[in-house]
Amino acid sequence: MDIVRYASLKPTPWANGGGTTRQLASGAAGPAGTACSTTLGAGAKGDKWDWRISIAEVATAGPFSALPGIDRILTIIDGDLIALTVDGTEQALEKFRPFRFSGDSATSATLPTGSLMDLNLMTRRGVYKGYATILELSKKRPHPVFDGQFAVLLQGTADVLQEGTDDAGNPTGALVTDTLGRFDLVAGAKSMPHLSGRGFLAVLSIDPA
Repeated sequence: MDIVRYASLKPTPWANGGGTTRQLASGAAGPAGTACSTTLGAGAKGDKWDWRISIAEVATAGPFSALPGIDRILTIIDGDLIALTVDGTEQALEKFRPFRFSGDSATSATLPTGSLMDLNLMTRRGVYKGYATILELSKKRPHPVFDGQFAVLLQGTADVLQEGTDDAGNPTGALVTDTLGRFDLVAGAKSMPHLSGRGFLAVLSIDPA
């Protein structure tokens, strides 16, 4: 199964020194009629992307970099509060509450309760549309992660269950299990990995526009 271990990712410092970012996954649309290419983990510097999932550690207040043509969803995953000012309007964002805004907007942040971490989903407008949902995990009702989705464990513990496949991608009937650590990502697949446990999970969906 495709799992990205957050602890293995190298942080990339911001140019302004205000924080760091770890990329969990990214993808680029291919020519018409071809599949999207997906990179799990950091990838190579300068790689083209049309969608991107990352976690940022934010240490200081300040302006956001402009990202023309990009739609963003930001979710606080560690810490209590961030105050975003988007095109002159302030938005107070609490933990585990996704907020959508445009990368074209003039955006800045203050940190009323101190440093924090946030989960970011960015999609190129007109190519992909992103969605973020925060769910509470259950041991009795495992949650499926469909093809085109990614799940990030935000808090607690989670087991991943998935039917095994052979080299040709055919199901074998065997059950494969693994365990997620905090902020680890699992990629959805046609074989639908299921997650069960106790805690909170971010499910990120990336659909063609």
